[in-house]
Amino acid sequence: MAVLVTGGSGQVGSALRRLAGRIELVTPERDELDLTDPHAIAAIVTSRPWDAVISSGAYTAVDKAEGDVTTAWAVNALAPAALAAATAKAGIPLIHVSTDYVFDGSKAGFYVEHDPVAPIGVYGASKEGGEQAVRTANPRHVILRTAWVVSPDGANFIKTMLRLGAERPELRVVGDQHGCPTSAEDIARTILAVLDRAGGDDSPWGTYHFVNAGEATWHELACAVFARAATHGRSEPKVTAITTADYPTPARRPANSRLATGKIRETFGIDPRPWRVAIDEIVDRLIEKERAGA
Repeated sequence: MAVLVTGGSGQVGSALRRLAGRIELVTPERDELDLTDPHAIAAIVTSRPWDAVISSGAYTAVDKAEGDVTTAWAVNALAPAALAAATAKAGIPLIHVSTDYVFDGSKAGFYVEHDPVAPIGVYGASKEGGEQAVRTANPRHVILRTAWVVSPDGANFIKTMLRLGAERPELRVVGDQHGCPTSAEDIARTILAVLDRAGGDDSPWGTYHFVNAGEATWHELACAVFARAATHGRSEPKVTAITTADYPTPARRPANSRLATGKIRETFGIDPRPWRVAIDEIVDRLIEKERAGA
């Protein structure tokens, strides 16, 4: 099986490369595939007979996107549109990774797939644009929404906390935004499970949510990171919970990013593991990597 992956150097793309096994993943770098160039996207889709395409490339700098609307929309909306059109023409299934930021965060409970979308920033709006493009251009698609992605790769909240915790005795972390911390490797495993079903007569196309089980605030996630790091002999900084108003950012964040995963459990038999288990694993790997001098 030959699969094209956009965003191969990102957190999810890196995890896919580690877990692909016998699947031939082709993950062009940014200088090899410009996601702002629809002609380049069409050309690579038609360059060989792919079995599937995974769209995990995205403009994820949420605050920067507020002042870089054109690029954010080009990468998050127009690139998936070009991928969807090209894959539909070639008869190729498309798996597209999306985000909790398509919701405004005003719901009291967990968001389900059919809840109305209402993004409150450029990033979320552009990602919703990408979703709509995929739905309308290629009926053979799976849109996988996820949230609060962390891993041993790239830039993410866990790596930032470990770095700051080693530099400062006290940290202030937002405690009134609620979401589901999610391992990039677990997302990658889910994509590969979806890929196993893609293309068959019984392929369950549509939109799904996948996050690790449970919920947390950023403050609770930070405390969990430092508690795990302490088992490796790291000192624990004092972590004070603050409000969103205490930490203003260019982009508004949803107060509630919790995603329900019942649909993907019922359809694919995927039962997400608890986020604390996933986060412990990531912290362990990061500290072991640091000790090894990697």
